[in-house]
Amino acid sequence: MILSLPFAWLFAQPTLGARIATSLFDDTFSGIYRLSPFDWALLVPYFGILTILSVYGLHRYETMRRYRKYRKNLPSQPARRFEQLPKITVQLPLYNERFVVARLLEEVSKIDYPCELLQIQVLDDSTDETHPYTERLCNEYRAAGLAIEYRHRTNRHGYKAGALQEGLETATGEFIAIFDADFIPPPDFLLSTVHYFTDADVGVVQTRWSYLNKEYSILTQVEAMLLDGHFVLEHGARCGSGLFFNFNGTAGILRRKMIDDAGGWQHETLTEDSDLSYRAQLNGWRFVYVPRVDCPSELPVETYGFQVQQARWAKGLTQVAKKLLPRIFKADLPLRVKVEAFMHLTPNISYPLMIAVSLLLLPVMIVRFYMGVFQMVVIDLPLIIASFWSISAFYLYAQRELYPKSWWKSIAFLPMLMAAGVALTVSNSKGVIEALFGIQSSFARTAKYALGTQKVKLRAAAYRRKSGWLPYVEILIGGYFVFMVDFAFQTLNFFAIPFLLLFVCGYWWAGFTTLYEEYRDKLQWQRARKLAEVQ
Repeated sequence: MILSLPFAWLFAQPTLGARIATSLFDDTFSGIYRLSPFDWALLVPYFGILTILSVYGLHRYETMRRYRKYRKNLPSQPARRFEQLPKITVQLPLYNERFVVARLLEEVSKIDYPCELLQIQVLDDSTDETHPYTERLCNEYRAAGLAIEYRHRTNRHGYKAGALQEGLETATGEFIAIFDADFIPPPDFLLSTVHYFTDADVGVVQTRWSYLNKEYSILTQVEAMLLDGHFVLEHGARCGSGLFFNFNGTAGILRRKMIDDAGGWQHETLTEDSDLSYRAQLNGWRFVYVPRVDCPSELPVETYGFQVQQARWAKGLTQVAKKLLPRIFKADLPLRVKVEAFMHLTPNISYPLMIAVSLLLLPVMIVRFYMGVFQMVVIDLPLIIASFWSISAFYLYAQRELYPKSWWKSIAFLPMLMAAGVALTVSNSKGVIEALFGIQSSFARTAKYALGTQKVKLRAAAYRRKSGWLPYVEILIGGYFVFMVDFAFQTLNFFAIPFLLLFVCGYWWAGFTTLYEEYRDKLQWQRARKLAEVQ
């Protein structure tokens, strides 16, 4: 078995080396190497996984096609307008948001809507100094005449979903607008969206996210590209073609009657927004996406904060798939709606599959060393085009739709975007596996710092979560891919080297930057403590 042979011995044999060189341009295995059962045990799952990944890749192409065909169906203006504006409750769920809560309240207080028809609820589950600070701010706004209600919970039951559901007990609005702590609703947000509810079937109006700190770093540039793909192409294609899509938990308005009809906010999953969205649409409610209205938000600026956010979404969406896909398949819905729901709720399974591919890649490379260029082009190239080229095409197309004059600048960020996808592999795999096995975990918040485009020192080391074992595993896997790069170089497989280096960069970027951020925070905390002791 070639797997057991040292590489130095392998390439020291002139006769064998000549046969291998000949086989690189041969289209058969005849006279060179016969695949053993062990080889097939490696190749079958390897290509099986690549085929599954290719299906999700082809779905990206289908999403682009669907968006291009149906984008004209996205509403530009509501069909009618309310003669008498309805009451609206604005809910602001918080959890230890010390650095952004003042900005949030200031911007919400500027919303242009009749004050007698507007109620603001601050739903605070904070366990740190955010609680007294926010309560004081709310009292000041209330004294100034703003209809603002402050609710603080000490048990955090149900996390964000629990806070939203309890807030409904005293909500007076016919419609509920929700903004997370890191969002800044524009003054005309409510007047630009509420009139879509003149259609009695509309249950949700979702707007597009924009970004306050997109230019902060390469990481935030990549995050913006990833989210733009979701909001431009996915939401645009699904809404335009009449398929199910999800409320994103913030920067949108929901009909109170729809929430109650769908069973209210439930907390079995970490993505309560997607859970409620599918339950409501199964009950016949229609969702509207309004991309012309954007709501600025803050992107995570730390690698581990980005991973925490994405892992929560990956786990939550997988939980929703487990919970609702059986009901969706049994429902009286068109097949295309069911297929798209499946593709929407299950794509994160690709992360543990990528881990499996990573483990299989080196032995498969060794076994396939004899296959020759012909077989690799015929078998591998279609899978690569479906699995990986679709990613570049997908996100570049979204950038072209948003920024028609400058989208080409995003081409330079494609390697970083691919590496960022790799950087999420371990953390998102953990989330998906926990969801599949029913392992519960708390709602992990994403640290926010009220940052713009300028670099500043991040505050409070205790404000961010600890990464634990994750960065060390990522560094270890990155080292494994370095070994594969060396093997590809020795075997003259130069076409594989850029692909393998992408994995090295992705894993090491995640691991080393996370450790650096934690080391930096530790030093800042130690310096602050010493300064306090001196004073």
